[in-house]
Amino acid sequence: MSASSAAPSAESAAAEQDIWTVRRILEWTTGFLRQKGIESPRLEAEILLAHARGCPRIRLYTDFNTALTDAERSVMRELVTRRSRREPIAYLVGHREFYGRSFHVTPAVLIPRPETETLIDVCLELIPADHPAQLIEVGIGSGCIAITLARQRPLCRLTATDVSPAALQIAAGNAARHEVADRITLLEGNALQPLLSAGILYDGLVSNPPYVTDGERGVLQPEIDLHEPAVALYGGSDGLDVVRSIITHAPSLLKPGAFIAFELDPLQCAAVSSLLADASFKEISVRQDMAGRDRIVQAVLESAD
Repeated sequence: MSASSAAPSAESAAAEQDIWTVRRILEWTTGFLRQKGIESPRLEAEILLAHARGCPRIRLYTDFNTALTDAERSVMRELVTRRSRREPIAYLVGHREFYGRSFHVTPAVLIPRPETETLIDVCLELIPADHPAQLIEVGIGSGCIAITLARQRPLCRLTATDVSPAALQIAAGNAARHEVADRITLLEGNALQPLLSAGILYDGLVSNPPYVTDGERGVLQPEIDLHEPAVALYGGSDGLDVVRSIITHAPSLLKPGAFIAFELDPLQCAAVSSLLADASFKEISVRQDMAGRDRIVQAVLESAD
């Protein structure tokens, strides 16, 4: 075989360049997202392409040389354009993994984050696996905390509040999807206000409240500042407006010996510990997240005697 017969013609090489295979799309998208400042461009290229094709990520590698259909290319083009504008990838694909489970998310709710899994770990240590418990969550959002606790502790029942009707709708859908809707009661309202007249005492309270300071508006990552719901992010001049409200009302809603646990900014943990001490809580401690940063403040309500 001569060299001339083995080499592809100019026409065939050009035709090959016009074919957008899985490999070629991944390479192009990775480079494009890198130019746009995306932190993990290859991973995100894979996630977006798997979503556009409606397949698992591993399938991309078994289909490496498969050409995309026109419909797949159109969907991928739109996804990549939106991601280049810093829309969070979780909103683009409509879900995020949390504690080994997938949760539906939209711009109506915060995107579940790895540090919140530490809050779950703390609560599981405080909730006996073999005893029923009634718990409160303030600010349910997507439902990832309440639903995970309900799945991990099948004897638990939770009452959760949120100021956002849209967030409550997302949480309800996720609770049904994970088959715990019968053990989670959803109430619309600010912090603990919907519970104050119920006359029920609870065994614990958990919250990942709005704790970003108002002064940080406009300086957070664009994915957060421009796209996640402000009502779930910002907590006043020092970020603790909602936390103060919770701590003020919690003693009237918790049994003696009940626990309270917050996820917070590391710089807020000392201040919140002091607020809890002033509100008849004891055994106050701070737990670190997986990155070694102060993240969770937990405490126990003193008994009356």
